[in-house]
Amino acid sequence: MPWKQGANPRRLIYGDSMRTEISIPQVVPTSPTGSVADHIIENAAKDPGHVSFSVPRGDAWVDVTAQEFLDRVRAVAKGIMANGVEAGERIGVMSRTCYEWTLVDYAIWYAGCVSVPVYETSSAEQIQWMLSDSESVAVFLESEKNKRTYDEVADQIPSCTRTWVFDDGALDELAREGAHISDDELEARRQTVSPDSLATIIYTSGTTGRPKGCMLTHGNFMFEVDQVVWGLPDVFLAPGSSTLLFLPIAHVFGRMIELGCVRAGVRLGHAADIKQLLPGLGSFQPTFLLAVPRVFEKIYNSAQQKAVADGKGNIFDTAANVAIAYSESLDTGGPGLMLKIKHALFDKLVYVKLRHAMGGNMKWAVSGGAPLGARLGHFFRGIGVTILEGYGLTETSAASTVNRPSALRIGTVGQPVPGASVKIAEDGEIMLAGGQIFTGYWNNPTATAESIEPDGWFHSGDIGEIDDDGFLRITGRKKELLVTAAGKNVAPAVLEDRLRANWLVSQCMVVGDAKPFIGALVTIDPESFPAWVSQNNKGDATVADMVTDPDLNAAIQSAVDEANKAVSHAEAIKKFAILPVDWTEEGGQITPSLKLKRAVVMQEFGEDVERLYQ
Repeated sequence: MPWKQGANPRRLIYGDSMRTEISIPQVVPTSPTGSVADHIIENAAKDPGHVSFSVPRGDAWVDVTAQEFLDRVRAVAKGIMANGVEAGERIGVMSRTCYEWTLVDYAIWYAGCVSVPVYETSSAEQIQWMLSDSESVAVFLESEKNKRTYDEVADQIPSCTRTWVFDDGALDELAREGAHISDDELEARRQTVSPDSLATIIYTSGTTGRPKGCMLTHGNFMFEVDQVVWGLPDVFLAPGSSTLLFLPIAHVFGRMIELGCVRAGVRLGHAADIKQLLPGLGSFQPTFLLAVPRVFEKIYNSAQQKAVADGKGNIFDTAANVAIAYSESLDTGGPGLMLKIKHALFDKLVYVKLRHAMGGNMKWAVSGGAPLGARLGHFFRGIGVTILEGYGLTETSAASTVNRPSALRIGTVGQPVPGASVKIAEDGEIMLAGGQIFTGYWNNPTATAESIEPDGWFHSGDIGEIDDDGFLRITGRKKELLVTAAGKNVAPAVLEDRLRANWLVSQCMVVGDAKPFIGALVTIDPESFPAWVSQNNKGDATVADMVTDPDLNAAIQSAVDEANKAVSHAEAIKKFAILPVDWTEEGGQITPSLKLKRAVVMQEFGEDVERLYQ
């Protein structure tokens, strides 16, 4: 049942328009029984030969049918039971994005257990906290490398008595160990699970302290998946739809896509190495892509750099401007004759090559995890790949709002997903409600009570506004608002998003709390820097050599000037510093979902901040 084109959101205005609430009706009813494990049973019964997955094996993709996947899930689930794991007990999964991750996810649920995702890049201390706090009794590990990290703290996780390593053939061994478990025993275990049963505990990225475990139920996932899949039929339900998942499945966005693809019968592939994304897209040829804004920025910047290196930089820039103008015209009555002619010309010269680099079949992309700049959104729609930006948190089972093909406004994060509600509190905070809202934080009733109101509304911590048509726009993070010495409130996200869009910028952090003006720390993209060095005849210079170089500072100043166009003079960046090192996940300044750990950066680079104001 697709979203009806003519349906309108419900809009309620309170008092002097200080709070606005938007709700959209569900497109499909939520099942009162069962679990997400039911989806793979339904798929096999409906079309056992349907290709559900394509698994990379060398240079080829090997297909896995719906029936083959179900059989394998059941075999592994029996192995979990044979190892004495009881219904409701927690099992950790630490792996890069791969087919085996998805398989054990469903096997854990089929056996009536709860999965606890652990990022493959997690430190030993983080692993210890997540597995011990959740009282996990077992853990799946991708490789011996992961096991070595786990072994550093294994003696501090007394509840976790079983380890299974994918690369060591653990899944085959589990299938053998569970061979004596009858189908009736397995089915009885699966039947213990209901929509109210806990499905997973996903730990937050810990940008503001020790990670908290978000409890998401099967009902949360069933609601979220059904409303997103049937709310975006052009993406998920189109014949032959497919996607290559490279986002971490440990992150709620990647998890929702995994579940949505299985639910919708989308052919799903996995890619473990984001650095090999473009070759993977070329061979897999997906119809849609899920990514965070930084990936789209990288695709754009790589194409621009290549054009500059080939002496076609001006052509690319002109083509990009035409694509943006063409997309913008679609919202204001359509393109004129000259714009149509220019667009058709550049489609043959430039845009078709960009689409080919992304596999050639891609029509849609879904962006989440951070705000996507409007210019980038218009660029991609202008070349024929429409990005549908959404918004949500781990606590909201991923998306709470999303742009849809039938209701799209670039520069916003869309309207509520069907069945969800959004309102703006008096202090500007975005409040969320609906079947996607988590049940609370594991072992942390105080934090739960602080985040969920008695009437069910969840405090997002983000600041936003809703326009007259029910589209939500994120304007900042409540706890990250800067207040200058002059009393001016500044949302750093607006400036940071635009600054990071520059091809030379890797990361940045806007500062200025209680200071006389707004400043910024900037790191240089290590992949883009060599091209800049070559273009500017800087020999074999490193970033550390160039932090005070006039040419590099002029290039970053240009990016700052562009970012400042989005804000008032009082909110603009007046001074910046280029740092000699980048901020990375390995360095501890960035979370696995690419969020900035501001407290860590301030602790490590506080002297650089102070120098801005000397």
